[in-house]
Amino acid sequence: MSDTFSDEPIGDDETDDGENFAELLESYGAGVDDDLQVGDKVKVKIISIGKDTVFVDTGTKIDGTVDKTELTDDSGRIPYQEGDSLELYVVSMTESEIRLSRAISGIGGLDMLREAFAGEIPVTGKVIETCKGGFQVEMLHRRAFCPVSQMDLKYVETPEPYLGQTLEFLITKLAENGRNIVVSRRKLLNREQQKARKKFLATIRNGDILSRTVTRMMPYGAFVELAPGIEGMVHISELSWSRVDAAEDVVAPGDSVRVRIIGIEAGEGADRVKLALSVKQVQEDPWNSAAEKFKIGDKIEGKVTRCTDFGAFVEIAPGIEGLVHVSEMSYVRRVMKPEDVVAPGQDVAVVIKEFMPERRRISLSMRDAEGDPWLAVSEKFAKGQRVEGVVEKQESFGIFVKLAPGITGLLHKSKISRAAKPAAIEKLKAGDPIPVIVEKIDTRERKITLNVGDAGEEGDWKKYTADSRRSMGSLGEQLQQALARKQ
Repeated sequence: MSDTFSDEPIGDDETDDGENFAELLESYGAGVDDDLQVGDKVKVKIISIGKDTVFVDTGTKIDGTVDKTELTDDSGRIPYQEGDSLELYVVSMTESEIRLSRAISGIGGLDMLREAFAGEIPVTGKVIETCKGGFQVEMLHRRAFCPVSQMDLKYVETPEPYLGQTLEFLITKLAENGRNIVVSRRKLLNREQQKARKKFLATIRNGDILSRTVTRMMPYGAFVELAPGIEGMVHISELSWSRVDAAEDVVAPGDSVRVRIIGIEAGEGADRVKLALSVKQVQEDPWNSAAEKFKIGDKIEGKVTRCTDFGAFVEIAPGIEGLVHVSEMSYVRRVMKPEDVVAPGQDVAVVIKEFMPERRRISLSMRDAEGDPWLAVSEKFAKGQRVEGVVEKQESFGIFVKLAPGITGLLHKSKISRAAKPAAIEKLKAGDPIPVIVEKIDTRERKITLNVGDAGEEGDWKKYTADSRRSMGSLGEQLQQALARKQ
């Protein structure tokens, strides 16, 4: 024996005939997919249809087979062709074959039921009648009992819809040589739901947009079913760009909505997650185009959304609110509380006074939308004019008198003392009528000075009359002088 060693490294990946060793090893050790189990429901594609057997692609390295008789219709023909997809159950597996079936059905026998029980393979059964606590199900010419709690994932309120249906069940108890059989459809549905949950959770990502159905409402938002057994929650603040007081105002159970996944958080249990959703984030942020729609000075209609101590918020477009400060609520009345003028839900006219879209801020005015009554005050009132006003309020220095909506004048205390009956004037209350004379108008300062206008105030009447006569006399004298010069 030679002691000479080769220079080639031991364990080279290439075999003598050039075959990759790693691939050989993988091929040698290839077997049934570790995730595939007896009883699993899998989607397969027909490869070929033989005389007695249909061969299918299981998605693993091993092809599957199913008895041709299981796929025939009532006329004895197979309504499928190569390339068609089916959903079948795994009945048995070896390293070289996967046997599949629609579900165990037909005449069969006790051995077949035992095989289904041991392998947790679905069995087809027909719901024939109700009984105490559940349903009687006929399968393989035997009677089985399905508790009402095991018929569906949800609580069964009315059993009638299930009667006469042919469904698939899992055997949960097989005793007394087949005379005592208990089955569950819920267990089978749960198993399929778990697989769907696992697949769904493995594929979703933050930012994904899905179209799904609203399932239930809560005071803080709405739940949407994303996959069988998996719900996400849309918080009330994420339902709309507009302010939402109740989720029921926006959506209802059964509504189809588009949602964006905005949060994925681990919940209680290994396969539990908390999914936060948003409806509004699927839509465009209205503030992005606000500058194109609005400008300072625009007069628009809006809806009051809420009142605060300092004013009222008005929505002028979905998701765009502006503030009407209490000082901008009215020209015609002194507003102490916004609720005295408006209420949430009320439609109002406003003018945009300040607009800062980059800060998402709009200042609005209701009084500018109504119009400033002081703009026409010189047309309505003149010096010396006698006006029937209304007492607005009494102060220590005099009485504020309302002359017209938004127009108030002051009757000073010194003027009241010269009235014919000052005591009677001082006893007047808010809302009482009072005759006054316009003495001075200052539109810049928005002030009107008043004098008493009762019949006893002859001095003031005489003063205005004398002023008028002096004015007319001066004019007459000038005319006479002009005529004399002409002659």
